[in-house]
Amino acid sequence: MRATDCRKVNEVTSNIDPMVFNELQQFRQTLYDCLGNARDALFDLMDAVLVSACIRSFVNLSQSPVFRRQWSSTYAALRDSRLPRSKLLKFLVQQLPTQQQPLLAGDASRWNRPAAQHLKDRTLSGRVGHATSAGQSYSTLAWIAEAQGSWALPLRHDRITSFETPASKAAFQLKQVTRQLAVRPLAIYDRGYGNASFVNQTAGIEADLLLRIVANRYVYGAPPAYRGRGAPAKHGHKMKLNEPETWSIPSEIVEVDDPKFGRVRVSRWSAYHFRKSPSRAMELLRVEVLETQNSKPRLTPLWLAWLGEQMPPLETLGLHYVRRFALEHWYRFAKQRLYWTHPQFSSLAAAEQWSSLMPLLSWQLWLARQDCIDYPFPGKPLRIG
Repeated sequence: MRATDCRKVNEVTSNIDPMVFNELQQFRQTLYDCLGNARDALFDLMDAVLVSACIRSFVNLSQSPVFRRQWSSTYAALRDSRLPRSKLLKFLVQQLPTQQQPLLAGDASRWNRPAAQHLKDRTLSGRVGHATSAGQSYSTLAWIAEAQGSWALPLRHDRITSFETPASKAAFQLKQVTRQLAVRPLAIYDRGYGNASFVNQTAGIEADLLLRIVANRYVYGAPPAYRGRGAPAKHGHKMKLNEPETWSIPSEIVEVDDPKFGRVRVSRWSAYHFRKSPSRAMELLRVEVLETQNSKPRLTPLWLAWLGEQMPPLETLGLHYVRRFALEHWYRFAKQRLYWTHPQFSSLAAAEQWSSLMPLLSWQLWLARQDCIDYPFPGKPLRIG
């Protein structure tokens, strides 16, 4: 190592907080003990990902100074290892604080593999106006650790098989996580999960839910009292969310001034449900920005549904939902910087093993964040904090 490099390393290490370093070291040691076969090669592979600023192909990770093996070990590490997912989940859940209600966010993302004709269990996916693509989808349930910022720490990151749906996989992941938690979490999901199917599949899970609902959906109020003839009614007042003339009178309205969004109004309707889930009553919320800050364009009103035991204050629920977007940032970070969808594996097992490393990489970066020093490229501003 050159003398200038030694001075730079000594300068950086001298500023490291011993408490932060020890916490990261303990996390890595416990993680190492949890892994089974090929754990040394897996750790070298993860370290190579963390320190490699850019790679052209997956095998380029073997050229990293921290990868102490031959190039073939990059593939052998994934082939020979079997990650103990239940043990790792328990280990990650233990890192969550129990002094307050944990905030979880769930969603799914796509790994398109149109050219991998021999990759097993590919599925087709497409949106209106877009071409259909073959590949695999992965469902993620993450802990949102901060009230602000873009950190999302995945607890589960699993492939959705061709026999599953995003809703069924998300419900299964939530059930697994809540079994390990000592406190009841608040789980937030986007509009793809705001339906009767997901609501029914999460019945019995010890978690509060905050779901986004599309604006053209119908919801139904509590049924009227039984009149003694015929079958009891299952549904009451019918509301279509994008037709104000069908709305009933809200049971509560709150207006607050938010420093980021401006004047916000939150309206609440109690005891509503989807047509196919009459036994699962929801608190229906409409979040509307009345006056924006700095003449920004007004946002489209947001419809949410809350299900749980003890409802938080109305003014906090809208802000809780916005924190869900940290998971979107994590997906982009995993694909662009952790090289999640970069490799072109022909083996399904290798793709799943590689995907299972993404949460472990993210947690290590999270624990090291306070002692990271930004060295931007020339011409780019220095990031503070």
